[in-house]
Amino acid sequence: MTTAQQTENKGQQTRTVAELVEDIKALTTEIQELYCLDQIPWVLGVSWGKDSSTVLQLVWNAIAALPPEKRTKTVYVITTDTQVENPVVSAWVRKSLQNLKVAAKEQGMPIDPHLLQPVIEDTFWVNLIGKGYPAPRNQFRWCTPRLKINPANQFIREIVRANGETILVLGTRKAESSKRAATMKKHQVDRVRDRLSPNASLPNSLIYTPIEDWSNNDVWIYLNQWDNPWGQSNKELFTMYRGATADNECPLVVDTSTPSCGDSRFGCWVCTLVNKDKSMEAMIQNDEEKEWMQPLLDIRNELDIKDDRDKRDFRRIWGEVQLFERNKDGEISVEPIPGPYTKYWREHWLRRLLEAQTKTRRTAPENMRDITLITLEEMSEIRRIWLEDKHEFDDSLPRIYQEVTGEEFQDPRPGADYSLLGRDEWIVLEEICEGDAMHLELMAKLLDTERQYRKKTRRVGIYDTLEKCFNTSSRSPEDAIKNARLKRELSEAVSQGDVAKVKQMTLGDVAAINEVDKGKSESDEQVTWASMKFKKENLE
Repeated sequence: MTTAQQTENKGQQTRTVAELVEDIKALTTEIQELYCLDQIPWVLGVSWGKDSSTVLQLVWNAIAALPPEKRTKTVYVITTDTQVENPVVSAWVRKSLQNLKVAAKEQGMPIDPHLLQPVIEDTFWVNLIGKGYPAPRNQFRWCTPRLKINPANQFIREIVRANGETILVLGTRKAESSKRAATMKKHQVDRVRDRLSPNASLPNSLIYTPIEDWSNNDVWIYLNQWDNPWGQSNKELFTMYRGATADNECPLVVDTSTPSCGDSRFGCWVCTLVNKDKSMEAMIQNDEEKEWMQPLLDIRNELDIKDDRDKRDFRRIWGEVQLFERNKDGEISVEPIPGPYTKYWREHWLRRLLEAQTKTRRTAPENMRDITLITLEEMSEIRRIWLEDKHEFDDSLPRIYQEVTGEEFQDPRPGADYSLLGRDEWIVLEEICEGDAMHLELMAKLLDTERQYRKKTRRVGIYDTLEKCFNTSSRSPEDAIKNARLKRELSEAVSQGDVAKVKQMTLGDVAAINEVDKGKSESDEQVTWASMKFKKENLE
């Protein structure tokens, strides 16, 4: 049993309902005093799980008890929609926000709800399918900042710019985990006022955590015994928890110390930061009406494999081979760090996602038939990345979309369907390259680079761009990795001051090139821009 669980159990044994009632009264007074103390706006972050719902309800009830003339300060309620949330939870969130908005207007409450989303360039599928980012891991947790931290922090910064400062109200509790308890205790030392802690990542903002010492039992007793003031049923929330595992909810994430959705009850359905999505598995198992989510769970499990190196490029996303020391079963080897998903696998994930979306729209309950797993705007950006950044001018996205959905892809981006190069030219290139993937990649990059520069009045930078094409794509995987190893060995020799080895390696390269020059005439040797360039670099 973890320390956090022991603390939680201890709190559940010693805390009585009467003590909880007294704490609620004290908290109500505290919230009212803090609210009326100044004109600093509040930003209340909610995920609509049990903890954040409790805080929102406490704040609402406290402010509602004030005279109308004192309810002058706006409380911004923000929820971050990652666009890959569990669909059941996502529907609950949207329903809750709508109920909150209507009730606030009817009851004259200074509550202003906002549903935040990541910018298109930061969404999960644009990064995974478009750029080829591998499924998130603890060593490469690229999703949390893009999907959660950035949208919330951007909103908070705008409030700070408009008002000078803000108070961020969160439902974090020490009993969530031992790490969370330690982090909160650390921040307590620097508190500028009672209950208000500084926010290390957001200047001019303070954090208020009113239920930081509550246990799970406290939370559920409060939600079940105190009526929801905006008309939402807390019983429905309890039913959702009961239908899944008893993990913590996914809190509003504003910094990297906040527990990620990987350890939480309400998380992203694509999350690969845990071994299994126990909550979705339990929902499907416990409720026949939720079996329609099985295709989503299948995709998540397919993404979550221990070793996906066969699905990824041998180069990093910028095109260079980067080596690392790998210790496997006590044997140390130097291998290339796997890069982004290859073209084949990016197209594969797109197809799988569209298949799942098409199927769930047929099998889901009526209220979920409009489910969208990937938006039109995301697919437009993915198409742009494939065409312009990766030079894949075969333009496969519209074709895949039509094959899976039976509908024509309508790209909202102006001029997206106009191109000098297309699938026909790609097929010709494939025939010319005869299965040589690197040759195909190089030719595609060179042709598409020329296409991109053809309409520019000044073609400044084209030679540098063409040179980059050769640097990243003119060698076979074996030769590129071998070259990276030689560079690594040379760098190590230089750092160790091994002059003899440095001379041996550099002179050896020059000698090898001279032998080629002696053995072949200029007419016999195939002279290319790439070969001349590499010779020049080696000689220098």
